[in-house]
Amino acid sequence: MERWTGKALLRPQNLPAVMLSLRLRHQVTKSEAIQAVETLLNLNGIAITPLGTQFLKVTPLSAAKSEAPELIEGSVLSLPPSGRTASKLFQLNFLRVGEFMPQISSLLNPAAGSPPVVFDKANAALVTDSISNLQRIETLVAKLDHPMMAGLETKFYSLKSAKASDVVNKMRAMLTGALQTQLGSATTFNADDRTNQIVLIADARQYPFFDSLIERFDVRADPNTRNEVIFLKHANAKEVSSILSDLVKGQTNASESSGQTSVRTNGSGPPAGTPVTAIAPLIGFEASNQFSSVLTILPEERSNSIVVSGTVDDLRLIRDLVNKIDVLLAQVRIEVVIAEVSLGDEATSGISELGLKIEGDRLVGFSGAATGISVSEAVFSRPMAGALDLAATISLGTTPRKSNTNILSVPNIVTTHNREGSIFVGEQRPVISSYLSETSSGANNIGSGYRSTVNSKDIGIELKVKPLIGIDGSVQLEIEQEVNDVLGEVIIDGNPQPRIGRRATSSFVSVRSGDIIVLGGLQRTSQSKSTSRLGPIPFLGDLFGKRSRSSTRTDLIFFLRPTVLTNSSRDNEKAMDQVEEFPDLQRAKIKGMLESPTGDPHHGQGN
Repeated sequence: MERWTGKALLRPQNLPAVMLSLRLRHQVTKSEAIQAVETLLNLNGIAITPLGTQFLKVTPLSAAKSEAPELIEGSVLSLPPSGRTASKLFQLNFLRVGEFMPQISSLLNPAAGSPPVVFDKANAALVTDSISNLQRIETLVAKLDHPMMAGLETKFYSLKSAKASDVVNKMRAMLTGALQTQLGSATTFNADDRTNQIVLIADARQYPFFDSLIERFDVRADPNTRNEVIFLKHANAKEVSSILSDLVKGQTNASESSGQTSVRTNGSGPPAGTPVTAIAPLIGFEASNQFSSVLTILPEERSNSIVVSGTVDDLRLIRDLVNKIDVLLAQVRIEVVIAEVSLGDEATSGISELGLKIEGDRLVGFSGAATGISVSEAVFSRPMAGALDLAATISLGTTPRKSNTNILSVPNIVTTHNREGSIFVGEQRPVISSYLSETSSGANNIGSGYRSTVNSKDIGIELKVKPLIGIDGSVQLEIEQEVNDVLGEVIIDGNPQPRIGRRATSSFVSVRSGDIIVLGGLQRTSQSKSTSRLGPIPFLGDLFGKRSRSSTRTDLIFFLRPTVLTNSSRDNEKAMDQVEEFPDLQRAKIKGMLESPTGDPHHGQGN
């Protein structure tokens, strides 16, 4: 090497002692011979490193990196391949050096001693190896260190019918696993809902596949859900909507608790394994009929309708339910007679004073006496519906007329099943509810006074009735009675206030249509005193005049007769009988209103 290169060789003491033989079969040049010797020494663990222009260092190959080998700044591809040790800095542009260098470590000479030196921030690596290995690494970098987008192109798909994000979600669900591997990791597709486009970045050779796939998705299709407005005839929209919503919620909770779902997204019917709930049998449906999770029910009070959104099966089930709920409820007319009976010293109640025979709050008989008349334990027979009003029945049909009975009111109540009706007979009186001192001042006056807050108080008789009508014509009545009387006055803060006596009862009775109910027991005792003047002198005349005190007991008796209405012309028979007694012109007008389905006397006459 010294003779061929003209440079002095410097070597350490621990240089491996080996005997190497080199035999060349053909004639070579000097440079080719030097290349062969450098490679033969490298293969045997000896490195030759240039040191300036006059020397060559000969070291073990494992120590060559620390001996400042030649740093090649340009390309090594122009040099003849050899085993001469050199260093080169590889600057990567697109590849990440932290990922690339570990992958090529297996390509380096293991006898070189240490791996490449990586500079992460500069994205570069210093590699020390033979010229041949450096040439191979440079070739790999030239092939791989380029943008990943090479060969990829962008294509935009404008959708006409489908929504871009929906199509992209479906494509991602389909193109997973092995299909994703076939497409490659660089292929991407995303949705732009603002312009309703799909943005595809892929190799142009994949375009036909995506063209066909997107075209199949971008078709017009009917939605899985439907909207329908159901108009109600008799029921209240808000109440029906609340009932149906609670039913759907209860059925959903029952399905979830059983570990099964009831979601349907099309009209093909309920899914297999539909759970049995505790609610479906109550409404007359088979247990397989389930509501979907997209069902929505809202009331529209202005038109008294409900707005339903859901699947075809949802709408079918809701319509069936509405047909069962939206029915005309039975009605009942409750005739009421409120009578006040004066009680004698021996009478215990107004019922006994009138001689009425009561069983279970129902009038079944009577006893009584009058001039030339004596009746005992007579049986009361129910008249035909509408034949007599209740006041005539209890005044003439049950007892002889009594002078100690005063009929206070004869109202009628018409209400429906489970809907409360009420009547009030009396007056409203002002009552001071608060009394506050008030001081006012101004530019010209300073004064003080009082300010009162006045409310109205109902004084009289109030009756509330809530009927429950059975399918057999029976009627259950929840009855609340309240009577308020003014007993006198009391002075509060200088203001007279009424003393109000209150009597109230609550009853629940079951009767048949046409039975007469008698309720009593609301008794009151009133004290009165009077003085007759003796002589013309006021003080002496009052002092020596006649004085008397009296105590009067009265009992309020309520007679009620519920009659279940048939929603036919028979319900108006009694009213028509009373109309017959009116003058001709007034009778014709009222008859026309009763017979017209709209309440208009000119209905059906072209007006």
